[in-house]
Amino acid sequence: MNHFLAVANILSRVIFIFGLVLLIPCAVAYWTQDGSLPEFLKALFITLGSGATIWLLTQRFKRELQIRDGFLLVVLVWLSLPVFGMLPLLFHFPELSIAKSYFEAASGLTSTGATILTGLDTLPYAINLWRCLIAWLGGMGLIVLAVAILPMLGVGGRQLFSAEVPGPIKESRLTPRIAETAKRLWLIYVVLTIVCAIAYWQAGMTLFDAIAHALSTLGLGGFSTHDASFGYWDSPLIEGITILFMLIAGINFSAHFVVWHTKSFSAYRADPEAKLYILITLMSCIGMAVFLWAKGIYTDPVVALRYAAFNVVSVASTTGYSNTDYALWPIFAPLWMLFLSGFCTSSGSTGGGIKMIRARILFQQFFREMIVIMHPRAISLVKIGRNIVPTEIIFAILAFLFVYLISIVLMTLTLALSGLDEITAFSAAVACLNNLGAGLGRVGPAMNYAALNDFQIWLCSFAMFLGRLEFYTLMIVFTPAFWRK
Repeated sequence: MNHFLAVANILSRVIFIFGLVLLIPCAVAYWTQDGSLPEFLKALFITLGSGATIWLLTQRFKRELQIRDGFLLVVLVWLSLPVFGMLPLLFHFPELSIAKSYFEAASGLTSTGATILTGLDTLPYAINLWRCLIAWLGGMGLIVLAVAILPMLGVGGRQLFSAEVPGPIKESRLTPRIAETAKRLWLIYVVLTIVCAIAYWQAGMTLFDAIAHALSTLGLGGFSTHDASFGYWDSPLIEGITILFMLIAGINFSAHFVVWHTKSFSAYRADPEAKLYILITLMSCIGMAVFLWAKGIYTDPVVALRYAAFNVVSVASTTGYSNTDYALWPIFAPLWMLFLSGFCTSSGSTGGGIKMIRARILFQQFFREMIVIMHPRAISLVKIGRNIVPTEIIFAILAFLFVYLISIVLMTLTLALSGLDEITAFSAAVACLNNLGAGLGRVGPAMNYAALNDFQIWLCSFAMFLGRLEFYTLMIVFTPAFWRK
């Protein structure tokens, strides 16, 4: 119990910090007089009050976290913050069920971008900004933000950082102190977001839309302030800017850090994921454009490239924007894009899926096994650059892939059993586990998840958390061994 109360003490501070973020939409609601200020004020007082109350009740249990505590805290943060994030939506839309309100907030915080809301064009400014803001916060991870702040409160953050940062190899540090690492990553994140917002604004978006979509783009969240997403502007220039920043956000932020620090782009060339990520994505854009042109979907090759590039990059980077209903394309096209969403983005980025580093290691392990079969005495090693990948990491990645595939199968079967057609069930499972958002069928880019019942919504919410925390972090907390002394 003392362990749990110590975790609750740290959780209370994260909740309180999250409550302070609600001051931003409160200010927007007050400034724009959009009618949502009472809802946000109530959410603000509830969140701050809950954080302060839990802190007062648990402050005498404050202590340094152990590794097991770090995993528990990560899970509790990600499961509890949507409860507070959904409050403005629940107050503003009394007809929404708790399941759907929680789903919307969880979708933002996990940078999934799946939505159950319609009429986005007429929503209050503060509501739309809040959706994009939580997607931005979730992109880098609220835990990493907390790691940069909590040490000032006397709580170490190494365990939290290891549990939160996605990727198979988590021991490398950019700076000697983990808090300093988190601060540098957030600085780069903020600067890129500001640059993206300015670019959107100069390209023709309103200042509000530019800020909201910059938040959503860098977080690879995919939330938009318009039902038509980027089809609302029908602007090749805006789409080109979006493609650039989606590609940037899909690269490991460690590489961005090194480029920032050394003032040289050589870090991108040295990164084991960035080159493959860019190469596979751009080749898919060209191949998709040729496919759509050959099929007669677009008679102009340039137009075909425009729509192929935007939607391929959006789905491959697990952002989820769209500028057309690609579900109407020949089925190969959206299925290939769903496949890309499973592995394209880099570890340490704001994207989802199993990450490019795992896919590369698995690919090399496949050829290693063939060499060993043909030449049993041969010594074959899996390398990333000049570094040999330890066998235990390869085994861990194989186990991760097994859990990933089993999760897709089980979720697809469960959603199909609950009444969804096979295309909708499969694409929803893949989209939620990859933190992509839009799927196919009844959850396609021209539709949303509002048609799902509460059971299906809860299941998709759980899948988003599984994908965001990369399975192990969440699943380990539910094992009996975790709770043994």
